[in-house]
Amino acid sequence: MEKEKRIKHSDDWAKFRDSLEIPEADIIEIKLRVELMGKLLEIRKELGLTQAEFAKKCKIKQEYLARIEKSKSAPQIDTLLKILVPLGYKLDIVPLQ
Repeated sequence: MEKEKRIKHSDDWAKFRDSLEIPEADIIEIKLRVELMGKLLEIRKELGLTQAEFAKKCKIKQEYLARIEKSKSAPQIDTLLKILVPLGYKLDIVPLQ
């Protein structure tokens, strides 16, 4: 059996991503989700709060916050507002760049 040549996807992420044929709109949505979850984590760390303290302040469960921070769960709008408003933040709708 002839050994198959393996492509190192980590060496050429763009080529690999293109080979998956993911629609551009889906790629943009994924990037926005990652950016949002990263921003929530950044806010928590800037405030010097543990997940438990942050969750209590926002009246959500710590386990749910952990899933959000790991991008394993995407919060609905009402949950996002529940998180952002007590921290003094708001959602803003702006054009994609």
